[in-house]
Amino acid sequence: MNNQKKIAVHISTKNRIRDLAFTLNKLQPLLGNKVSCVVFDDGSTDNTFGYVTDNYPEVSVLRNHESKGYLYCRNKMLNQTDADFIISLDDDAHFVTSNPFPTIISYFEENPGCGVIAMRIYWGDLMPDDITDDSNPTWVKSFVGCAHAWRKTAWDAIPDYPEWFGFYGEEDFASYHLYKKGIAVNFVPEILVQHRVVVRDRKKQQDYGVRLRRSLRSGWYSILLFYPLTKIPGIMVYSIWIQFKSKIIKGDITALKAVMLACIDVVVALPKLLMQSNRFTRKEFNQYQKLAPTKIYWNPKPQR
Repeated sequence: MNNQKKIAVHISTKNRIRDLAFTLNKLQPLLGNKVSCVVFDDGSTDNTFGYVTDNYPEVSVLRNHESKGYLYCRNKMLNQTDADFIISLDDDAHFVTSNPFPTIISYFEENPGCGVIAMRIYWGDLMPDDITDDSNPTWVKSFVGCAHAWRKTAWDAIPDYPEWFGFYGEEDFASYHLYKKGIAVNFVPEILVQHRVVVRDRKKQQDYGVRLRRSLRSGWYSILLFYPLTKIPGIMVYSIWIQFKSKIIKGDITALKAVMLACIDVVVALPKLLMQSNRFTRKEFNQYQKLAPTKIYWNPKPQR
């Protein structure tokens, strides 16, 4: 690893001390030698701050006494760091790749047009036996928030994450701005992360409706901020129709409520959306659409 380059791992957390402890235990052996870690406790009531301070002295801990939101924490850490490269990691995610940091630094140094590294992410509580992947790095539309790496100069070139988005959508917001600056998001499959989340269980959780509402509205916010005006009506109608087709007509009342509330959120946010818009030209939009889709879920190839 180039000792002149600093790398930092940023973790935002709130009331998930067991998940955080698991992640830090995996990360702890990798710290030192220009690799630091910052945990931002966003108003936890489970003694997260004290636990990390007492058990992980090599980890820096920031704290909001009252929650200010996930994106507030990420913005503050990214803006204050003196690291050259920054990894954002969820408190319920950890590296499967044994030592990913030299790979991250080497990739950034060999690819100066890359501003963000999107990582290969397996969602689930148990890893598959075969974790090999022979695909090549590629320029993709966006990245996944739970595990990615920033080049600090790329972060400094664009606006902060929009805290008013809530919990979703900041990745696309950043990716659109990066694209308009000519900065790439590259998917690098050599770096594997396990996100210890069982996606199918989320629909059973109490916050399913809240998550769906925030996911929908953030997607619509980005469409209204960045897409050419002529493209917006058709895309918005199609997006709502998909929710009706896949969820609401099957009796998902929670989804119906989420769609209605997300529509209201968009109406309320319209003045802000109009003021902060940064639209693609038709040429930019068409070129962007040709990029590979965001690599959200990785799964092993089926055995023959």
